[in-house]
Amino acid sequence: MKLNKVLLSALLTLSLNSVTAMSPKVSSPETKEKEIAVTKKAAPKLSIKSSTVEQGAFYEVTITGVKRTPLVWFNQIAFRAFKSADKEYTALIPVENLTKPGSYAILARAGDWEDKVPVTVLDNHKKIQHITLSKGKSGLRASQKELSEIAAAFRLRSEDLYSVNHFIYPSNARKSSPFGVKRSYNNAPVSSYHKGLDFAGAMGSPVFAPGDAKVALVGNEKDGYNVHGNAIVLDHGHALTSIYMHLSKIDVKKGDFVKKGQKIGEVGHTGISTGPHLHWGTYLYGISVDPELFVD
Repeated sequence: MKLNKVLLSALLTLSLNSVTAMSPKVSSPETKEKEIAVTKKAAPKLSIKSSTVEQGAFYEVTITGVKRTPLVWFNQIAFRAFKSADKEYTALIPVENLTKPGSYAILARAGDWEDKVPVTVLDNHKKIQHITLSKGKSGLRASQKELSEIAAAFRLRSEDLYSVNHFIYPSNARKSSPFGVKRSYNNAPVSSYHKGLDFAGAMGSPVFAPGDAKVALVGNEKDGYNVHGNAIVLDHGHALTSIYMHLSKIDVKKGDFVKKGQKIGEVGHTGISTGPHLHWGTYLYGISVDPELFVD
């Protein structure tokens, strides 16, 4: 009799276990909400910090939920984004200073996924600046060496982000000419704009690195840098570079790593220059943008 009771109990336990194993798993409302949240979080998304910027500025783009490096299009130009976290990529998309004001779109693609966001470009209302050059300076033309080496430095797309904080100004001198003003040389028609910020520093006054960087280029007037004069290009990473022109002295060499605030050279009057000053330019993907936007 006792044996039969034990056997019956074992059979009942086995039967209950089998039923439990075969029964479908029912999710609670809380579990379903979590599953939906995870699914939504994993879906790729394109977001822009501000959809309206002026000429000479940039759009701050973030793409989340993608496994491969996305491309971002603006005004028919493609820009590669950079990884900033797991399944997250960012890019600063430049708006060239002469871009026609109006409505545009930013398109992002990664594999089969794509998304588009409407954006607006505003007129920055920069004035025309008339500059008089001496006969010796007005006849100067950029050498092929100068043009090709500068262009190569501006094409850098370093995966490492060397500068992670706001810039400081590279000079303590008074600002003498802002970014973006249209320029007429010796009363000729306007053919360009000022691609940087000028400082009216005295000859030999110090020039500092505005942020951490790797020295991408050092050019000298004696080697054919007729327009830029003695110049330095810094690579800050993620397609951001900066240039320092008309220097009288250079304190770094190509390949050096420099820290924010480190002295890299001295103000001069080399290249096409009307007097001692520092020209500081910032470039995203090789396109000139306003340096003031990077300073806190």
